Amino acid sequence: MDIQINWLAVFIAALATFVVGGLWYSLLFAKPWQRAAGVSDEQLKSGTARVFAGSFILAVVMAVFLAAFIGSGGPAFGTFAGLAAGAGWVATALGVNYLFERRSLALFAIDAGYNVVTFTAMGAIIGAMQG
Repeated sequence: MDIQINWLAVFIAALATFVVGGLWYSLLFAKPWQRAAGVSDEQLKSGTARVFAGSFILAVVMAVFLAAFIGSGGPAFGTFAGLAAGAGWVATALGVNYLFERRSLALFAIDAGYNVVTFTAMGAIIGAMQG
């Protein structure tokens, strides 16, 4: 099996998680997410460098595996693959965890929605650049 990965696409897709996350968790859902997650303003101020560095590394890993899955499928397949990964795998896995952890439907909707949008965007970017 010969897997071709466009590393620029992976890097841009990883950066896209920050663009979506910046909008999602600040402009769109900051306060509802904080309430649902039980995160205070003070907690958000500590460990920021670790959170962003770790998040970027994990975003690169996500993008690499998504790129390997998409291959040279093109933009339409990449977008669909990202949507399928976000909705079919990530959001549903979060749902199982959130049920056992007794987390709220609001938190699930915010976090799962972010992942669906993010994976769809990453898939579209990778599909367009790698296809």
